[in-house]
Amino acid sequence: MPTFDIVSEVDKQEVRNAVEQVNKEVNARFDFKGSDARVEQTDYQLTVFADDEFKLEQVLDILRIKLTKRNVDVRCLDKNQIDKISGNKVKQLVTIKTGIETELAKRIIKKIKDSKLKVQASIQGEVVRVVGAKKDVLQDVIQLVKKSIDSFPLQFHNFRD
Repeated sequence: MPTFDIVSEVDKQEVRNAVEQVNKEVNARFDFKGSDARVEQTDYQLTVFADDEFKLEQVLDILRIKLTKRNVDVRCLDKNQIDKISGNKVKQLVTIKTGIETELAKRIIKKIKDSKLKVQASIQGEVVRVVGAKKDVLQDVIQLVKKSIDSFPLQFHNFRD
């Protein structure tokens, strides 16, 4: 039976490259001269440092641009609140969300079942697996999910006959 998986993945190496580019650009820009603005990465956690909130937003804009150029969808970024370090210096933790959360997976399955297509969808960890009798029906499911879920980046993998 034909199957495919609905997943949400981010290439960690592309994120690392984007962070290095951000730090390089921030060090080279005149408006950041003498500031402590930078981005640090640990796995899928980014910590953005800056002298004030305005510069923090500028660093985040540069980060978004660099991630987009490296084909990393910025909808996977989850920003936490801004923390004051000392004086005017601030930092913000940005989490890169990977995997499909249970709530979103349930919403995807509900959309598929409401469409009355002859497929079966199931949650398997952070992946939604869709099984159908025909390849054409699975392609219809892919189009349905692409249209209905636009708030979170999704990919479709392991399409098998």
